[in-house]
Amino acid sequence: MAARVRKAVFPVAGFGTRFLPATKAQPKEMLPLVDKPIIQYGVEEALASGIDHVILVTSRGKGAIEDHFDISAELETFLELRSKTALLGEIREVARLANVWSVRQGEALGLGHAVLVTRELVGDEPFAVVLPDDVIDAEPAGLAQMVEVFNRVQGPVIAVERVPWDRVSSYGIVEFESEADGVYTVRDLVEKPKREDATSNLAIIGRYILTPDIFEELEATSNDRTGEIQLTNGIRRLLKKRPIYGYEIKGVRHDAGNKLGYLKATVYFALKREDLAGEFQDYLRSLKL
Repeated sequence: MAARVRKAVFPVAGFGTRFLPATKAQPKEMLPLVDKPIIQYGVEEALASGIDHVILVTSRGKGAIEDHFDISAELETFLELRSKTALLGEIREVARLANVWSVRQGEALGLGHAVLVTRELVGDEPFAVVLPDDVIDAEPAGLAQMVEVFNRVQGPVIAVERVPWDRVSSYGIVEFESEADGVYTVRDLVEKPKREDATSNLAIIGRYILTPDIFEELEATSNDRTGEIQLTNGIRRLLKKRPIYGYEIKGVRHDAGNKLGYLKATVYFALKREDLAGEFQDYLRSLKL
């Protein structure tokens, strides 16, 4: 039986240019969806999936993410003195969420490189990769569904989602041989194919469960024309040596990495809040723009 998936890698070293100027002095991953930063949704999903070690791949200027998951003695004292017990409980829960490690990605050399720099921390065991831009609302948690598939197939699992055919050139696309219960046997992966060249509209989204042999393949993966090491290309190399599977998560995914997706996610999660939904829905209905 394969080892338990205990660790999740969160690549958070990017500049967040699509959200400038808001991200000039703060990490994109700390932008709030209602009152919780984007990255916390992903960390909570990982914890709900049996993960107990979170590995942040950071860069200069990302200290706020590490601080968010650390103890804040001054803030806790402030809230305690003012008897704000509910807020105090939430703040303490954030600090207790997981064992958080961090490692610097010295250069912006792509997602594959970001995963590669975690090699020493991950060690010789399977691990998850979570791209926090993809915020997934699912029950059971999206990553938990993938862990269950991983335990069955005993091999790497990539989260996939069907996208409109006119958008396939924006994604890594999976070509597959067969499908059963939402699990696909992968034949090939193509990074951002032209619409006329794509053989499926099954797009790779921001959740992976990988085995440690991916590191050897990433080390041998050449930089692409942009100078980056693509995780998709490393997985393609691994596919020549072992079966890899795609899985359609049963849930709702929001791409909070672009402005429209971020706004949709904000509305979605606000409407799920009992303390906000009623008045907020009335406000949205009242808008005459």
